[in-house]
Formats: sequence, structure tokens, C-alpha cells
Amino acid sequence: MMFQTNDRDRKAVGIWLLFMATIVFAMVVVGGATRLTESGLSIVEWKPVTGALPPIGEAEWQAEFQKYQTSPEYKLKNYGMSLEEFKGIFYWEWAHRLLGRLIGLFFFVPFVWFWVRGRIPAGYKPRLIVLFILGGLQGALGWYMVKSGLVDEPAVSHYRLTAHLSLALLIFAALYWTALSLLNPQPERTSGALKKLSHSFMAVLVLQIVMGALVAGLKAGHIFNTWPLMGDTFVPEGLLVMEPVWRNFLDNAVTTQFDHRIGAYVLTALVLALLYMARGQSYRLKKGVYALTLAVAVQMFLGITMLLKEVPVSWGTAHQGGGVLVLAATIYLMHMQRGRTAK
Repeated sequence: MMFQTNDRDRKAVGIWLLFMATIVFAMVVVGGATRLTESGLSIVEWKPVTGALPPIGEAEWQAEFQKYQTSPEYKLKNYGMSLEEFKGIFYWEWAHRLLGRLIGLFFFVPFVWFWVRGRIPAGYKPRLIVLFILGGLQGALGWYMVKSGLVDEPAVSHYRLTAHLSLALLIFAALYWTALSLLNPQPERTSGALKKLSHSFMAVLVLQIVMGALVAGLKAGHIFNTWPLMGDTFVPEGLLVMEPVWRNFLDNAVTTQFDHRIGAYVLTALVLALLYMARGQSYRLKKGVYALTLAVAVQMFLGITMLLKEVPVSWGTAHQGGGVLVLAATIYLMHMQRGRTAK
């Protein structure tokens, strides 16, 4: 990425925030793998400080395993699991939590250093404070999500999972947008129509991300592993069987998978329209649209392949990461068009 600014402080803080956005991206990917390996309920306590280190020695491992054996997941799904098998799921969840701790550390220490040295550009301190607070809330929300699977049923609330993923992506978006504002302060001249269509794409993408999180939480990707039909029909049976009807869009696995598919088709149509409308625009704007088009195409391929393969960990994790890349490409395109439109 070429940076417009030559200001030393803007460039330093902007590159740091790009680094933070990259780590949050990694956090989302690791979180997806943790969910798909069914490892998220392996640690039944929240110890923000002392939990940074994994068990050391046989006695500590046995103690940790005994805590897990009191959980609904062990009793109802993994009864008889060996200690070695437990270690396999434990390390995924531990790595996910460790990465969260590192994100907090990598944000707080440079933030204080930039503040003390007077290198934070004017107007950005409140935004960075809010980002730090959101990061702390994300950790608390993650534990709130895990707690829902430690009571009766060995599954987290799909509402809490959706909130947890959505907040992670909000933090990613805010970090990336702020970094771009520092590094590339000059917007591109654009047409009003292209700008409106870019905003429409983002609106649909947000809905698609939320729907994808509900699909993940309801494990809806494990039904109707066919494409383009769902089973033998395009519109499957069981679409609106819940009462009241609005519950189907949040709690019905068939409906959420159908909606997620429709969202993908709408996004594809919108990105093709963006591609058509980008003709005659600046070179940077064209590059932004091309990047978004490529990201959507790759994400469609990943989603279809994941579905046909019945959601293996590798393809499911790649699909979650691909969603973040589509979001990043959309943010980049919108950020270039944040200024005045051409007449």
C-alpha cells in the first residue's frame, strides 16, 4: 500500500494501527478454527492474568482436566476423553485467549508511548481510547459467550456468538479505517452513484456477516450440503415453520442458511454493478473496485467449497477469514470516496 502522508507521526501511528488490524484479523481466523474444532468450551474459567500460561506438569494438567470433566460438554459429548485428547482442544482455546491478551498488550503499550511522546495526531486520542475500551469489552463478551455453554447444554448461545464476532469485526473496521485516515488523508473524487452503491454494498455486507455468524452459531452449514439447490429445491422446506415468523430469521437453521445464500447472490450482483460503474473513475478507485471484486469471488468459492465438503475445519476457517478480507476491501473503497463527489 502506498501512503500519501509524509508526516512522521501520522505514518508511525497509522502503521501501528494497520499492524493491530492485522492481529485482529488473525484473532478472527483463530476464533473460527477454535469454534470449528469444538474447542471453545475446553477452558471453564476466566483468568485474564494467571490464565496466560498453560498448565505445566502432569499435576496441573490433571487439575485442569478435572475442571473440564465437570462441564456439560464432557458429560454429554466427550465422556471418556483422554488427557491427550483434552490437550488438543485446550490448546486451541488457550491460543485464542492468549492472542486476545497480546492484542491488548500490543495496543496499550504503544498507545501510552505515543501519548507520552506527544506523537498522536490532533483529534485521534478520543478515538484510540474508545478502541481500547472496545477491546476490553470484547474480552468480557467472549467469556459471556463461553459461559452460555457451561450451564446445561454444551453449546454457546448463537446470539452471544454473533455479538462476539460482530464486535471483533467492528474493532477491525475501526482500526483499519483510522489507519487509512492517518496514512491516506486525501480522498478521491468520485461519482455520487458509485459512492451510494458502495454504501449499499456495505449495508448488505453487514447483514451478510451477521447472518453468517448466526449460521455458524446454529451449525446451519451442516445441513443442505448441496449447491445451488438446497436439497432438491432452490427454496427448501422448513423455511418459515417457527411462530412468530420473525423467529425464523434468527433461530431457524434452514432460514439462516437460505438467507446467507441469498445475501451472497445480492453481494455478487452489487459488486458487478460497482465494476461496471467504475469505468471512467480514477486509477485508485478502479483498483479498489477490482480488489473488492476479487475478494468477493474468492469468498464465494470458499463458501461453496466449504458447504459441499460439509464444513471441514480448514475450509470453514478460510471462509471466515475471507469474510474479513471482503470487509477490508469494502472499507478501503469507501474510505477513498469519503470526500466530495464529482458533479
